[in-house]
Amino acid sequence: MTSEKIVILGTGGTIAGTASRASNNIDYTAAQLGISQLVDAVTGLEQKNYIHTEQLAQIDSKDMSFAVWTALASRVQHHLSQPDVQGVVITHGTDTLEETAYFLQRVLNPTKPVVLTCAMRPASSLGADGPQNILDAVTVAKFPGAQGVVAVCAGVIHSAFDVQKVHTYQLNAFGSGDAGVIGFIEENSLKLVRNWPVAHQIQALAAPENIAILNALEVWPQVEIVMNYAGATGAMVDALLATGVQGLVVAGTGNGTVHQTLEAALLRAQTQGVQVLRASRCPQGRVLARADDLFPSSNGLSPVKVRIALMLRLMGLAP
Repeated sequence: MTSEKIVILGTGGTIAGTASRASNNIDYTAAQLGISQLVDAVTGLEQKNYIHTEQLAQIDSKDMSFAVWTALASRVQHHLSQPDVQGVVITHGTDTLEETAYFLQRVLNPTKPVVLTCAMRPASSLGADGPQNILDAVTVAKFPGAQGVVAVCAGVIHSAFDVQKVHTYQLNAFGSGDAGVIGFIEENSLKLVRNWPVAHQIQALAAPENIAILNALEVWPQVEIVMNYAGATGAMVDALLATGVQGLVVAGTGNGTVHQTLEAALLRAQTQGVQVLRASRCPQGRVLARADDLFPSSNGLSPVKVRIALMLRLMGLAP
């Protein structure tokens, strides 16, 4: 059987949110409408028999949890393993979309497309952007040759490795930094400007084992983020050490620079067996390693993504 089915998983978010007035784009409640309601409202999809929906969660993405991530990875892998499924679309809140996208890419390494989409306006808004974003996401999921985890918002396709929320209010709220976007959706057609995320067949075959490990975990490794700033101290690091933290990511200034007092605290943590990685709080650019670095760099990942990478490493799911 040829691949033709598109599965749309709902997790809540602003895209499923409602407000008391159509003119209200801020004071709304997220995750109020079910995924079938959202898809039925998309002109052009309501009669498509190749679309299958499933409500996986119903949350505001600021409250995203490891339990939802595990369930989401499990269901995505289940659907991708079906021969008749061409791709999976996930409706998601914008606040943690970049983290979920990176997590799914690292755990699943899918050879089929997994497309996260979202909205910056609730479904009740006069200018609701969710329906167009869902239609665009399905267009991407159906595109021949599409692979890996990507995010689609405001007609733009971002790689899971690079996507980052860069604006609090505008409809085009995401960027891909120096790497640039994958492409654009224009009138239901794709214009690609670079390659899809690399999908390694061997790594993709390990996805069921990765999910089995996630399902067996009772507690995920504790990895926290601390930030460097003028006058930074080691107080936060010392407090986290008392909680049994296993990993720390420091969001450094500039090229991952760290205040000498904070640096001393991080070195103390490192001597106690805590893994420390260094990223930058700058939204663009990457930390360039130097010979005298005291902490390994993030290999270009943002602080929130390198935190996920470190958690996976501590689980034994990543090198």
